[in-house]
Amino acid sequence: MKSEAVKVGPDRAPHRSLFFATGICRESLERPLIGIASAFSDLVPGHIEMRNLERFIERGIEAAGGTPFVFGVPAICDGIAMGHEGMRFSLPSRDVIADGIEAVVQGHALDGIVFLTNCDKITPGMLMAAARLNIPAIFVTAGPMLAGHYQKRRLSFVRDTFEAAGRYHKGEITLEELHELEMEACPGAGSCQGLYTANTMACLTETMGMSLPFCGTAPAVLAEKKRIAYQSGKRIVELVRENITPRKIMTTSALRNAIVMDLALGGSTNTVLHLLALAKELENGAINLNTFDELSRKVPHLVMLRPAGDLFMEDLHFAGGIPAVLSTLGELIEDNPTVSGKSIREIQQSVRFIDREVIRSLDNPHSVEGGIAVLYGSLAPEGSVVKQSAVDPEMRVFKGKAVCFSSEEEAMQAITAGKIQKGSVIVIRYEGPKGGPGMREMLAPTSAIVGMGLSKDVALITDGRFSGGTRGPCIGHISPEAFEGGPIALIKDGDEILIDIPQRKIELLVDEAELQKRKESFVPPPPRYTRGLLARYAKLARPTHQGASMA
Repeated sequence: MKSEAVKVGPDRAPHRSLFFATGICRESLERPLIGIASAFSDLVPGHIEMRNLERFIERGIEAAGGTPFVFGVPAICDGIAMGHEGMRFSLPSRDVIADGIEAVVQGHALDGIVFLTNCDKITPGMLMAAARLNIPAIFVTAGPMLAGHYQKRRLSFVRDTFEAAGRYHKGEITLEELHELEMEACPGAGSCQGLYTANTMACLTETMGMSLPFCGTAPAVLAEKKRIAYQSGKRIVELVRENITPRKIMTTSALRNAIVMDLALGGSTNTVLHLLALAKELENGAINLNTFDELSRKVPHLVMLRPAGDLFMEDLHFAGGIPAVLSTLGELIEDNPTVSGKSIREIQQSVRFIDREVIRSLDNPHSVEGGIAVLYGSLAPEGSVVKQSAVDPEMRVFKGKAVCFSSEEEAMQAITAGKIQKGSVIVIRYEGPKGGPGMREMLAPTSAIVGMGLSKDVALITDGRFSGGTRGPCIGHISPEAFEGGPIALIKDGDEILIDIPQRKIELLVDEAELQKRKESFVPPPPRYTRGLLARYAKLARPTHQGASMA
């Protein structure tokens, strides 16, 4: 066992003494030492019940003959960080999480690890750590929140807070109604109820085989989640004894399966960044941005959860969860091992119930193409990403005149003040990985556009990114970014922009000679940060089409 480096032999008496100081006995020290990387936080609704899950994981580890050690991992709630300076720290925190876990596990020579996670950047950061460390590992995602309820209708976080704020600015609801919605939209523990980034990543983690069946969808408050935590604790000890490591599970097939699932569910565009960053950690050059587009043309969109539709994560769970979607996808999914000990094919064959009102069959999809599309063109030579499953069919081809802003705040002020005209393409630039820095999510402006009734009249493009809650014709991850002199930096108010999702095009309709003239006079703005995490991220971050990590 790896832990023998800190517990075996007379020269390790000092090390053993320090372990005994934690309260464990000699017998416990002779067992596999299992870390529980817990992202518990009182600040993050998706993480507030993790103390209970820690207990059940510990019970499982002890029952299987291991010795558990809980240690903390930082967590940011993207919903709370949204729309202000704090969002710049969210994506960089992914690298901080991976680095911190690597340091703790290597520093203490742990034999295996349970990743207790849930929300937006924590799960991908932990996946990156698992790939880098390559010691036996298993994931427990803490589960989605139940729907809120208000006057006989179900509520979700994005639609009934961010979009409701836009409806208030438009005059459709009163301030009192807005306050009632904000009180009821998030009724308790769990990640936000729709197919936003946290829940998408939980589903993809299960699909890749890194968590037990149904872990990705089981709601946070159910006893089922505690049982999954207990079984995961038991299973990690077996994984250590069997020497089953993450790189034996997170193969090219596993990553392709995750992309297929993402497309079938209509998941968050953030998963593009996260899967590309994970592929980088795995040293897997077979997965790139074009993989998403290749598979998107083959994989139908089968599930319509919020924000694109009206269903919730709880509906997907009770419809059969990820195993039911895997079964439905059939041969579009490749066989692969999983931490459960069952292969993907065995999980597919074990399914006994599928609710076809929630999970459509292959011959009756919502769309013949997957939920995400990758667009290229003169405006995005290295690619851009759109959640096409959340775009109205009428807006999948759109030509409009640019209205340019150099920050999210500038755009938000114009939108809420009613200054955006129909037929506009809102351009938000200098929000990329280096220019932001931190590649902020644009949920506030996109939700305001929907709330103010403009989602069929205007588009939004950015070198930043979008929340999983975004819907409408919103194209993000435009690469190269403005700070690096990409074409998005050269746009002027009034320039015509063509967005053609079916043809995978995004074009700046400006004469090449004029663009060259603008490029010659381009001067990037000074860096916003010269010290600390964001300065380091701006210096080291890869471009979006490579995952935007510092690795």
